[in-house]
Amino acid sequence: MKDRIQDANFPKTEDGRVYHLGIRAGEVANRIITVGSVSRAELIAKTLDASPKLFSLYSERGFLTITGCYKSVPVSIVCIGMGAPNADFFIREVRECLYGDMLVIRLGSCGCLTDLPVGSLVLPASSVACTRNVDFDFTSRDPWEVPYRLSKPVSADPDLHRVLYDALEATRPPSLKNLVVSNTVNASTDSFYSSQGRQTSFQDHNASLIDHLKASVSDLATLEMETFWIFHLAASWRGVKQSSSAINSPLALSEIPSGTSEKVEVILPSLDKDTSSRPVIRAAAVHMVFASRSSQAFISPDQVNELEKWSGRGVLEALVRFGVAPERLHPISGSVWDPMEPSNPSKALL
Repeated sequence: MKDRIQDANFPKTEDGRVYHLGIRAGEVANRIITVGSVSRAELIAKTLDASPKLFSLYSERGFLTITGCYKSVPVSIVCIGMGAPNADFFIREVRECLYGDMLVIRLGSCGCLTDLPVGSLVLPASSVACTRNVDFDFTSRDPWEVPYRLSKPVSADPDLHRVLYDALEATRPPSLKNLVVSNTVNASTDSFYSSQGRQTSFQDHNASLIDHLKASVSDLATLEMETFWIFHLAASWRGVKQSSSAINSPLALSEIPSGTSEKVEVILPSLDKDTSSRPVIRAAAVHMVFASRSSQAFISPDQVNELEKWSGRGVLEALVRFGVAPERLHPISGSVWDPMEPSNPSKALL
């Protein structure tokens, strides 16, 4: 860490950069693809418009943010790695850097619990969390506790979910016959191993976990590690009142001029009684089936390349097709997608 941090409650630098992603207001767009792989982010970025020049920032905490335009609409690609904590960093810190609505589509890999073949695309309508119960005694098998806990489901935004499905079908390459399946349920876990039922040298007491999940959750199709947390935070956030001039809400409502490091006054706004004026977070997801847990098949590198190109373009199409009123978008002036401003790609100093 090289820059002085202003507030231990929500750490930011003097010029408004958030602690983990390293970005500040004007460097992330309202429409966002989030992925776990840097190579996937860079592949999708090749599809973006040549102008304005891409903004790219790789933080010392390992988050990559690429912002540009697709068909003249500002979009960001954010690589967050894996797991619930990184998804939490991503949603919370982007939200504090953004004025207006936030549209998030997760594009990630998954394991499949049904007979769908590898290479299928699965769009979950909802997601549950399956987490290891740390109060369970894994050494002696506690008779009073269960080893894993299952949450209630949280839904994707139904409108964004529908637009995403249509966009994926519309961008399907003629040579690809892969299935696109919607209205399933996903389970996000806190481990790639124990809470996904994989057998290792650890005493995880999970031999029957997959069967239990399938019996407990109707239409369960996929396992991965991030979607539930994105859906949960999107559904939980109820927005704040934002003035039309705000660009660093909801924590800081005064403008952070691009390219400066001057201190910014932080104002905590009150909730607006008129909920229609509040910004929203909409979230959806598409999962690429990399592994079949029933047949043990795993996708080939060539299939991955084809699938990422198709699904990446499909997600971009969904984001730009989804209408957002101009007054609910982050201001262009001073942003990295402002045609009058250089993007100044940089590395975060946090």
